[in-house]
Amino acid sequence: MDDVFTNMQYAYTFKDTLIYGDLLAEDFVFTYRDYELGYDVSWGRTDEMRATHGLFENAERLDLIWNNVVVRAEDSLRANVVRGYTLTITFNVADVSRVDGRANFTLARDDEGKWAIEKWIDESNF
Repeated sequence: MDDVFTNMQYAYTFKDTLIYGDLLAEDFVFTYRDYELGYDVSWGRTDEMRATHGLFENAERLDLIWNNVVVRAEDSLRANVVRGYTLTITFNVADVSRVDGRANFTLARDDEGKWAIEKWIDESNF
C-alpha cells in the first residue's frame, strides 16, 4: 500500500498523468470542501484526471511531501489511510502556493493484489 504514496509523489514530481491515473480505481471519487460556497464538492475519475492534467500542465514545479499517518486501518481487501501532506505548487517564481492538509484515502486491493484509490477526501486549507 505504501507504493500508492510513493507513486503519487513521483507522479506529481514528474507531472506524469499515466502513473497518476494508474493509482485511481475506475469508480474513484474526489471530494473537497469549497469554503467560499460552504459545501463539499465531489467528482469522479474523468474529472480528476482532467483537473490533474491541468495542474501538471500549468505548474512549473510540484513538490509533494507526505507527512505523518494519522489513521491507518486495513484488512486484506480495503484500507483507510488519513495522512498529512504539504504540496508546494510553483506556477512561476512570482506565483507559489503552498497547501497543507490531510488526505483521507479509501483504498481497495484488486484481484492481482494492487492497491488503488477509491475515495479521496481532501482535508486541506486550500
